[in-house]
Amino acid sequence: METRAYILIETQVGRSNQVARDLRTIPGVMSADAVTGTIDVIARIQAPDMSTMADLVTSRIQAVRGVVRTITCVAAG
Repeated sequence: METRAYILIETQVGRSNQVARDLRTIPGVMSADAVTGTIDVIARIQAPDMSTMADLVTSRIQAVRGVVRTITCVAAG
């Protein structure tokens, strides 16, 4: 069963739109949108298991230029 999660992302000032565009090019990122509020970008990701998901977040998403902090919210159902 696929594992799904929402990644709440804080970006450097002025980088939200570019971060969202860059995230959309990463395999496993189903969507990424710049939003208003205390979080700058919300991405929806999907991976075959938790280990793959953790690798996607730590090695790919957090490496995107402009990403400052991430919060991973794994879908429960």
